Amino acid sequence: MLAFRYLLKHPFHILRNPAGRELLGLFWRYGDRPRYQPTKVKFGHYQLEVPDAFSWTWQYEEIYVEAFYKFNTSASAPVIYDCGANVGMSVIYFKELYPQARIKAYEAEPVIANYLTQNLKTNCINDVEIVQKAVWKDNAGVWFGEGQADDASIYGQGSKKLVPSVRLRDELAVETRVDFLKIDIEGAEIDVLPDCADVLDRVQHLFVEFHAYIGQPQALAKVIEVIEKAGFRYYIDTNQHRKAPFVNHRYRNNDVMDLQLNISAWRV
Repeated sequence: MLAFRYLLKHPFHILRNPAGRELLGLFWRYGDRPRYQPTKVKFGHYQLEVPDAFSWTWQYEEIYVEAFYKFNTSASAPVIYDCGANVGMSVIYFKELYPQARIKAYEAEPVIANYLTQNLKTNCINDVEIVQKAVWKDNAGVWFGEGQADDASIYGQGSKKLVPSVRLRDELAVETRVDFLKIDIEGAEIDVLPDCADVLDRVQHLFVEFHAYIGQPQALAKVIEVIEKAGFRYYIDTNQHRKAPFVNHRYRNNDVMDLQLNISAWRV
């Protein structure tokens, strides 16, 4: 089972961490469920409905065990822009971290946005602004490939539909300070981030999940150049760690992406 495999790979990291121990329980209950079936899940005192329990458990691992979004601020009500909020796990985490935070949560995929809206309502999180639009470089809408859980994107292989968009640059421009900007938008970051370059000076912490889709330019240098010119220090990590990269060009037989990175950037 998934719980045993994960424990064998990360025994000390998991057992000494309360969130890690909870993750084992989530793997045990949900990790081997059939893929892409709506499932009611629980963790802590929260109850959610998710479109795919397997991918949701890995969201918990990234957010609560690895603490990808943990940040410090002196602001009592920090401003957080959550681009790619999915079913609401990141919003819940931010609200735990800073209960008075002012959060704007963007989700492009209409079905997933409905999960997000209902999950926040179920858990009595009523002070978050949900924007059911794709963050993009204009407001004209964007053609979006369908996804089943957390993989809908402009590069999606399924049937495409036009979804409303909002220019993220204009959203940031009205703020004097953004304490945390999360960008997890499945490849659109290579267009959106450069468009925001002139307003990134107000962002204090920036998280970008970088995606390189097979058959598309990788464009990592383009993203890093924007981050460096905006004056951030940054750290890059990946959960791929594949062996023999000159032979193994894909991660776990991924037919969509050949590179995914987590870029954490901050001001000093």
